[in-house]
Amino acid sequence: MLVPDPKRVRQLLTRYATLRIAQAERYSPVAARELEDITYTLCVMTGTAGIREAVARADALLTGERAAADIRTTDVDDESGRTLVG
Repeated sequence: MLVPDPKRVRQLLTRYATLRIAQAERYSPVAARELEDITYTLCVMTGTAGIREAVARADALLTGERAAADIRTTDVDDESGRTLVG
């Protein structure tokens, strides 16, 4: 399975949230169309059929990305390159 670029996923989630807020404050046909496009893109990127599941999967992807980065930075001794565990 292909894994989407976390940076791109983060950008799409941010834009999705911004557009949802803007639409709640004041409807705009242009923003509505962009929101549809971003919704579709998030669903395709995450392999889901609906936006709720897409957002949940995107969040999980980003959380997993952060967790993996945390593990890499905390388990390696910067001077020797050896792991600090075991």
